[in-house]
Amino acid sequence: MRLARVYRLALATGQVGRFIVFGSFVSAKREPNDVDIFLLMNDAFDLNALTAEARLLFDHSAAQAHFGASVFWLRWLAAFPNEEGAITSWQIKRDGARRGIVEVIEE
Repeated sequence: MRLARVYRLALATGQVGRFIVFGSFVSAKREPNDVDIFLLMNDAFDLNALTAEARLLFDHSAAQAHFGASVFWLRWLAAFPNEEGAITSWQIKRDGARRGIVEVIEE
């Protein structure tokens, strides 16, 4: 499953602060087109330290082509206006309507 693969790769960085899934994947749509993900990464996250496949995850176009996932990410320091505000903003569609979002939390 695409989502599980992306989740494992992201967690393997050791730098995931929050893992949010949104869009059609968390809707009633039977077969979503892609997986939409927003990652809030720790400030120490370093793209240069990643393996080749994991690096693809943090390049939006490459992630779409390789994993079938739209991955958006930023470091905590860049979260505007704050962590919760940055996450909540992914719930608002371009037309102002709200979409479902789900946070994946590891036990």
